[in-house]
Formats: sequence, C-alpha cells, structure tokens
Amino acid sequence: MSRGPWHVAVLMGGWSAERTVSLSSGEGVAKALESRGHRVTRIDMGRDVAQRLMEAAPDVVFNALHGVPGEDGTVQGMMDLMGLKYTHSGLATSVIAIDKQLTKQALVPHGVPMPGGHIIESESLYAGDPLPRPYVLKPVNEGSSVGVAIVTAEGNYGNPISRDSEGPWKHFKELLAEPYIRGRELTTAVLADEALLVTELRPKSGFYDFDAKYTDGMTEHVCPAEIPETIALACKDIALKAHRLLGCKGTSRSDFRWDDSRGVEGLYLLEVNTQPGMTPLSLVPEQAAKLGIDYPELVERIIEEALAP
Repeated sequence: MSRGPWHVAVLMGGWSAERTVSLSSGEGVAKALESRGHRVTRIDMGRDVAQRLMEAAPDVVFNALHGVPGEDGTVQGMMDLMGLKYTHSGLATSVIAIDKQLTKQALVPHGVPMPGGHIIESESLYAGDPLPRPYVLKPVNEGSSVGVAIVTAEGNYGNPISRDSEGPWKHFKELLAEPYIRGRELTTAVLADEALLVTELRPKSGFYDFDAKYTDGMTEHVCPAEIPETIALACKDIALKAHRLLGCKGTSRSDFRWDDSRGVEGLYLLEVNTQPGMTPLSLVPEQAAKLGIDYPELVERIIEEALAP
C-alpha cells in the first residue's frame, strides 16, 4: 500500500479522566505524521466533533482518544455513520473491550484465564466485603487503572469500608470486585495481528495506578521482561488470542498479573486496551522500538491497517 501522503485528522483530548494522556498521545502522533510529510488536522474533541470532522474531510482519522466516549464505541459509531475510515477497533469491539465484565464473558469461555469476581453495588461495601480480603475494586468501564482500589486484610479503607474513605465507591454506582492476584505486572502489545514483546512494570512504590503509568520515573519498564520463556510465550499467545477473539484492529495491549510462585497457572489476563497510549512513556511505542519499529513507522502501520480495503 502507498504511504501517502495522507490527510490525517488526529482526534484527541475529549473530556474523559484520561484527557491529558490523550492530548499527549495525539500530539506525538501528529508530529510523527508531519515528520513523514503527511498533512495533519488536529481536533481536540468537543461536542461539535462531527461537524469538525466533516469540514476537515480527512483520508483517515487517527483516534488518539482514551476512555469514554472515544474508546467505548460511541465515537466509532459516529464515524461509521459518517463513512469515515479510522484507526483502532470498531464499534462492537470497543463496546465489549472497555467493559471488563463483558470482556470476561467474551474471552473466558474460549480458555483465556481471567480473575473471577462479580459486579457489586458500591453502597453494599459499607455493610461488608464482597470477597475475602485482599481483593480489588475497579470501575467496570474505565481504563488506565483509573479508580482502582486494593482492599487489604489490614483494613486500609476501614473494615468494613468507611463511608469517609476516598475510593471508587464514592464515584461509581457499580464496581467490579475481583480476587487480588499477588505477583508481577506484565503487558504485551499486539500490532497488526502480531504479538510484540512482554514488558514487566515495576512501580517504585504502591501499585501500577494511573499516576504510576503517566508520571516519569515512577515505574521501571523492563523490556523484554526477565521472565521464563514459557511465561513470555503464554503472554504473547493470550494477547494475540484476545486481540483476535475481540476483533481488535491496529494495535491493542493486554495487561496481566503473574503469580510467579505458580508458574503458567498463575498467569491471568486483566484487560485488553483497544486504544493504548502513544505518549513518550507508553508501552506500545517502547515495545515496537525494541523490535526496530520507530515511532513514525508505528503510526503509519496503524493507519495502513485502517485504510486497508
């Protein structure tokens, strides 16, 4: 396929909890495209996004939005109706993948190992625990570890959880409660139907939350991860299987917890990100670079898949 030059609208920003990350991703993508001679229209998404896209009339839209409504199928449906080509996953895939419970329902029957757990009413936490401690509470449809809480046996949020404690129960009516999996944080990117590498994420303190992901120096990235080959292969196999089963396009990133005391039986997929970050600290560009794919090349490959017939 010809590599352009293309007219690319880079859609970024929006109003989700991940707005600043999206702006960083989008600006990185825009500059990379301009460095390769492509024409770029930057669009910080507002409520007039459809009108602005129509006026821009691009060859393709690079969707650099993160979180709702850019990653949950809403924007994808709008662009489908407008007849626009766009990067990353389509409507149905986005609806399923952003919802952690729907993702389990789509993947677990096909043998993908994911933690157990169930949806709870946040209000119920003030009466008692939904699972034995330690356990994890997370919003059903937010990404980048937004609003994740680990409830420990030491009663770090009270026992039962205190109404005065800050946590996701104050901001979300429903939460997903899952058993806490001890061990290590691993992640694998898939690009155009090929699993790249496995990165281990080692937060300098606490766990790999939103701040640890996007604050320089707070998390050490070990890439490739220093893990047994059997675990690396399992991560790649599961990431590619999830990518295919969900129908992901362009690139995705699968996040894992690995209890290293249990071997491959201790490996669990936590979630699949259909629009992983493209910031200077992001994991997909880092893995691609280790394989000799520089940032502008990565962006062009993602766009090529979007433009393919």
